[in-house]
Amino acid sequence: MADIGSDIERPLGQAVRPPRAARRISAGVVAATVVVLAVIGVSGAIALRERPFRKPEEVAVSTPKATAVVEPAAPVTEPAPKAEAASRASIPKTGGSKASGSKTGGPQIIHMQTEAGDGPPGAIVIHDPSTTGQNLRIAHIPDRALVESGETGPLPVRAADGRRPFDVYARPWSGARGARVAIVIGGLAVSQTGTQAAIAKLPAEVTLGFAPQGNSIGRWMQAARQSGHEIVMQVPLEPFDYPNVNPGRNTLTVVATPDENLENLRWALSRTTNYTGVMNYMGARFSADAAAMGPLMAELGRRGLAYVDDGSSARSLAPELALKNGVPFAAGDTSIDAVRDRGAILKKLDELEATARAKGFAVGIGSAFDLTVDTVSSWVIEAKKRGIEIVPISAVAVDPEKG
Repeated sequence: MADIGSDIERPLGQAVRPPRAARRISAGVVAATVVVLAVIGVSGAIALRERPFRKPEEVAVSTPKATAVVEPAAPVTEPAPKAEAASRASIPKTGGSKASGSKTGGPQIIHMQTEAGDGPPGAIVIHDPSTTGQNLRIAHIPDRALVESGETGPLPVRAADGRRPFDVYARPWSGARGARVAIVIGGLAVSQTGTQAAIAKLPAEVTLGFAPQGNSIGRWMQAARQSGHEIVMQVPLEPFDYPNVNPGRNTLTVVATPDENLENLRWALSRTTNYTGVMNYMGARFSADAAAMGPLMAELGRRGLAYVDDGSSARSLAPELALKNGVPFAAGDTSIDAVRDRGAILKKLDELEATARAKGFAVGIGSAFDLTVDTVSSWVIEAKKRGIEIVPISAVAVDPEKG
């Protein structure tokens, strides 16, 4: 029997419709939707990249390549009287020419080169700054082209191709702008134990000065160069109150003739090889006399050597004469160990740092005292942490030939 109550409540003229069955979504539709959304997401990610699927540029590092071994090195010590003539005969007067494939049994000179074109086309090539100048692995071996025979031993000279000892024997440095400090420690070869300690303890960036009156200079030169040091040769010049104040034998004086002074200069220069220049030892009176100082500077310019003025005399004519004769020149800003006290030395070193930050570089001069060596060694470590670059003396020299 029909439900009368339901019929009464139903609006007139409307028939009863059966309820609709629920619509079901197939699995295929769901899968297709997921695929479409994934494609849209990947496309958006690619579009947002700055350079889609960019292949990075290749970076190549140039590696020095050793070429053939060339001629034997010149002797580094003063020859014995009986062997002197033979030694001089083995060294050309003007530097000699290079010959490959030498079969001599002595030390050999290996020329390191970096060939152009290393790396694939378009690559960024990073050059190691240590490949400029003389390679440190062979820095103790004299370049035969830069040596000529002298009356008392081998003498530095410009090579036939124009290269100078100042350039070839210079220690490489970064070349970067910033505060630079050069420190020269002189008096090496006077004390054997002191010299050994200085070479072993001082950082390689510190320049070493050798006293010509010292002993075993050739051996100590090789040890210093193998440790990475740039070196200079000290030359005794006449101070005021000479000879009561005496720099040592073969001192250059204002009363000597130019030839006599040049003979004494060449004696000092012949004591060893592989140095970039000379530094005065005393010499306040000599360096203030143009007639005496002029021939010395002319000789240094002819041989391609630098002159380092220790800065002890305000009357020195070295800057003007160096420029006139094309001699690379550097002057000391302060003597770091005039007072032999650790605190005083540290104060002077801090002053050097302040000067370097103010004008770009500073030069300190000291002696190979144990206290100086230990203090400088520890200070250099801390100075590097503060952003100071310790450089060889050649890095701060004014070179007239380079403008």
